[in-house]
Amino acid sequence: MTENDVAKDGCQAGAATDGKRASTREPRAARPRSATHGAVAAAGLAAFLLALVILRTDRPFGDDVVKSALFMLGMTSAAVLLVDLLWLKAYRRASTGLDFGRDHPSWQRSLFKLAGLFGSLGFVALLYWLFPEYHGDYYDRYYAMLRLVLPPWLALALPYFYFVDRRMARPLDGYWHLGRMVAMQWDKVDARIVGQHLLGWLVKGFFLPLMFTYMCNDLARFLSADFSQLTGFKAWFDLLYGLFYFIDVGLVAMGYLLALRVADTHLRSAEPTMLGWAVALVCYEPFWSLYGRQYLAYDTDFKWGAWLWNTPLLYTIWGSAILLLTAIYVWATVSFGARFSNLTHRGIITNGPYRWTKHPAYVAKNLSWWMISIPFIAHGPAGETLRHCLLLLAVNGIYALRAWTEERHLSRDSGYLAYARWIDQHGMFRFLRRLPLPGRRVAAAGGAGAPA
Repeated sequence: MTENDVAKDGCQAGAATDGKRASTREPRAARPRSATHGAVAAAGLAAFLLALVILRTDRPFGDDVVKSALFMLGMTSAAVLLVDLLWLKAYRRASTGLDFGRDHPSWQRSLFKLAGLFGSLGFVALLYWLFPEYHGDYYDRYYAMLRLVLPPWLALALPYFYFVDRRMARPLDGYWHLGRMVAMQWDKVDARIVGQHLLGWLVKGFFLPLMFTYMCNDLARFLSADFSQLTGFKAWFDLLYGLFYFIDVGLVAMGYLLALRVADTHLRSAEPTMLGWAVALVCYEPFWSLYGRQYLAYDTDFKWGAWLWNTPLLYTIWGSAILLLTAIYVWATVSFGARFSNLTHRGIITNGPYRWTKHPAYVAKNLSWWMISIPFIAHGPAGETLRHCLLLLAVNGIYALRAWTEERHLSRDSGYLAYARWIDQHGMFRFLRRLPLPGRRVAAAGGAGAPA
């Protein structure tokens, strides 16, 4: 609603016609449509938990954690894609770039795209070979997963490219341009498109090993957990806290694997700035070990459990609040369906917790860290208490920068701008519009929304 509309409403509300007060106020603006549906999120979460139950009870793969993790990802992916494709018919959306009234097949274009796929894989493989981080045994489960997944995936790549390419309104995508480069045919190659394409693969190459490895580690713990020991709130807290983050990394790993144009989960664009990459990567290993623990180690040995252990009621209330914040954080991830990915745009999410705030995951996670580490509780010299509080504020500042860079990146999308205007008027933090915050100009222009 524009300012003129508001003024018009005020005049009409004060006018009288035939002795009756007019009632012509504009209807409340509708929330912009989300790239996902709540049913997609519900189906994905239900399938993930069902797969976990099957693995716990039947052990179809024995102690093979990699195959067990792939089973979970397969069930979750199938549930998400069935809802997206069969019910929501996501392949019909204009955002896919597909036109099913078009049928212009080309084996030449498809073969160039296959060459581009091999070039993308070679680019990531070169980085794995180059950097020592990927030479140890930490990522053994990830490499085992690749050995299982890559052969059938590559076998299906050419028919998939051929099917999608013949329906694309603009078939000369990043794979085609990179394929031309691999074939040493430099004419018609757009360096900007190739750069964005490789940035997208750099995101996948960095985050997928981490998330799949985290998922396998969490799955191994849950498969061996003794549920008979769940006899008190502390045991339940530990179980649920671990389960929430297990769900998070599992669905995130699925997101990095399911970048499919036909499902409208493909990459639209990758973060183009060094600042955006820096503030995102510093939050993850191995960069957090290099920088965070040396400069931003806000944690103390005195945690919330030790603080409240002798007051069971407060212990339960405080722990429940931490679990609630963690559940909101995971809810934000679940809401993406198969579209989650750091540093990329894969569709604007406006449902789930994103209907109330632009960055529910960041808000919930950062608040939970304050409640877990309790740096504001004096347990030693006052200077140390202040120091740890300032360090945690610095971590919060990094996430604020992440939010700002994501907003700036996604502001190039008109759908994002529509969501930003809506959340600016109806979000739970709309009162912040009155404060002179950094980035206020971007938000006022519509540069705020949910990263996807």
